[in-house]
Amino acid sequence: MFESALAIVLVLGVLIFFHELGHFLVARIFGIGVSTFSLGFGPKLFGFVSGKTEYRLSAVPLGGYVSLVGESDESEIPDQFTQEEKFSGRPPWQRILVVAAGPVFNFMLALFIYWGLFWAHGQLELIAEIGEVTEGSPAYEAGLQPGDKVIAVDGREITYWDDMVLFIQESRGEPLDIQVRRNSDVLGLTVTPEMVPRENIFGEEIITPQVGVIASGETVTIELSFFDAAREGAAQTWMLMKLTVQGIIKLIERIIPLDNIGGPIMIAQLVSEQTQEGLVNLLALTALISINLGLINLLPIPVLDGGHIVFYTVEMITGKPLNDRMKQIATRIGILFILALMAFAIINDVLRIVR
Repeated sequence: MFESALAIVLVLGVLIFFHELGHFLVARIFGIGVSTFSLGFGPKLFGFVSGKTEYRLSAVPLGGYVSLVGESDESEIPDQFTQEEKFSGRPPWQRILVVAAGPVFNFMLALFIYWGLFWAHGQLELIAEIGEVTEGSPAYEAGLQPGDKVIAVDGREITYWDDMVLFIQESRGEPLDIQVRRNSDVLGLTVTPEMVPRENIFGEEIITPQVGVIASGETVTIELSFFDAAREGAAQTWMLMKLTVQGIIKLIERIIPLDNIGGPIMIAQLVSEQTQEGLVNLLALTALISINLGLINLLPIPVLDGGHIVFYTVEMITGKPLNDRMKQIATRIGILFILALMAFAIINDVLRIVR
């Protein structure tokens, strides 16, 4: 129990630290003053001053913040800072970069985690060996058998199971010449995939070519160099970013039920479960949550980073700041929306536990 609680605090702490570190570093690069860098909210537990900035650890570990000097024109400038260090006095493009740096650092954290995992543990791949053949399927009719190792499809060499699946998906139901190794023999077979409906990861019904085989489950670990691991880490991060964006769109379109939305309770449960599975699983989950956190913060909702980016973009286009009254109204609406969404997510979490 203590181990799970500690893991939850550490995961949240790392995610928040990297997010706020992004804001902090880019602000300092532009010479913008930072009065406070806090990990957590509420009463200060520990702190120290370095340069002009106070660094503190606060009691509530469910957040954090960076206090920029002169965030608005009305903000008072602390004595140790100058007018030139005001955030609000900087051109809109600088403010956009400072705000966007938080989500970007969340994506970078995910990339670093996947990079490290691939470098330390290599890449696990399914070999292209057939484990089961569905009776009556195109593969069954063509003569494919359990234990066959697929070595080529339409003359293209096959190394891993994913290669074969990709070529089948690209066939659009056209006949495929498949070469397999059976014992010591190499056989050539013709398989015509059938177009069958299935559900994708979002629960949508799609029509895809299928041949009716299941992998044997035998895997091989590919050791990756430092730079190959970086490339695979970037590819994994990008793939999950695209899937997350698609998931958000499907939620808005109501293709994914709203009861799939989870909040802090679900995150705590997932972290606790993956802690029991080991460090690798916990790190992979941390990377996934970091990607989600970055993308959610980029949504164009006032009070989130994305909302501020919209404000500064409008200012950059029009040449003048958005009307203060409009900003206040938009911010209040944004706060109400976020609070309502958080309440909805927590209710979902509680109902999920009850069920």
